[in-house]
Amino acid sequence: MRECHRLLSEQGVANGVALAQGLLQRLSSLADEQAPAFFKALAEDFNPNPAEVLTRAQAYAHSATASNLMALSEAAEPPRQELLRRLNKAPGGTAAIVRLRQRLLKLLPKHPELQAVEADLLHLLSSWFNPGFLQLVRVDWNTPAQLLEQVIRHEAVHEIDGWDDLRRRLQPDRRCFAFFHPQLPDEPLIFVEVALLPEMPGAIAPLIDKASPTLAPSQFKVATFYSISNCQPGLRGVSLGNFLIKRVAQELQRELPQLKTFCTLSPIPGFMAWLQQGRLDDSLAPLSKAVAQRLRLAHQQVHEACAGELSRLTQADTLPTLPAELQDALHRLCAHYLVHVSPQPHGDPVARFHLDNGARLERINPQGNLSARGRAQAAGMMVNYLYDLAHIEARHQAFTQGEVAHARAVSRLL
Repeated sequence: MRECHRLLSEQGVANGVALAQGLLQRLSSLADEQAPAFFKALAEDFNPNPAEVLTRAQAYAHSATASNLMALSEAAEPPRQELLRRLNKAPGGTAAIVRLRQRLLKLLPKHPELQAVEADLLHLLSSWFNPGFLQLVRVDWNTPAQLLEQVIRHEAVHEIDGWDDLRRRLQPDRRCFAFFHPQLPDEPLIFVEVALLPEMPGAIAPLIDKASPTLAPSQFKVATFYSISNCQPGLRGVSLGNFLIKRVAQELQRELPQLKTFCTLSPIPGFMAWLQQGRLDDSLAPLSKAVAQRLRLAHQQVHEACAGELSRLTQADTLPTLPAELQDALHRLCAHYLVHVSPQPHGDPVARFHLDNGARLERINPQGNLSARGRAQAAGMMVNYLYDLAHIEARHQAFTQGEVAHARAVSRLL
């Protein structure tokens, strides 16, 4: 901490870089049991001076001049932000600060008093990783092996089963794009995998089957984003994925003008948890009595069919044999969850991501993912979100007001 104070008071640029480099080396070797004390000191010792903030706030309230506003802004900024900026000047500083935030995020659940430090780190990293600074790179079989290994390691949605699997995902009817930052040239920040298809898909297994035949370019009509993975836990909460999808859609449209449809094939990770929590009634208030009654009936049908044990819906031998009436009940509940629960803070995270990104809820697919994860998350269901580039901004604005754009096929389920 003495070195932190010294770095913050250093006037010379060269000395400051040397101090920052030494401090980063010490921080990298900081033991896990020492980390809470370090972050606590950042939270307590590098705050703005309350008296000075009050004085300058009163001056600005009395006279709202540019100079008074600048003085207030300077007084209100926590000194630790300048400390972090000086650390960032050292070689490897950006990567080190990303790792530092990763450690902090692990501590936050048990140390809420560190929220102010987290806010400062998120503020700075959101600026440093602004999309204007990011480089979009297509990953293909000619990409250096070190980067390909990172794609295999970081794939978070549909596991890549070795090099043969990766090779299939990089064939001509597939695309993989990643964002890179100039300060982390050898580390992808986030990547998205795309399948080029004749039509909108309803199941994931054919897309990730490494033995599937490669399609000819004449069959490319639909670009389907089927996996998006973050590679840097320290950048959680920094907006990267929404810009990546839009940039990739624009890139593909330039490369392949015959592509007319851009969509996803997405999991619904929160559906079964929401269903098991029994929170249906919490979301029925805005609905008509008739719609609410249909949903309660569907909920009752599902519970009765499972004898109250909803985990039965996640069993591999159960889903393919579900009666049509029970499948319809599940689809109705899932449509309600995506349309009426997703805008809420506890809504499905994948739905919130795509809907807030301006996509339209297009179609719910039964038995879209019969893997253990797909069954546990959503009774095997998956969903398509449609990215209509001409309507993205309007749909994003509607979602911020709690409105979910959805297709007629979804409306019929409600």
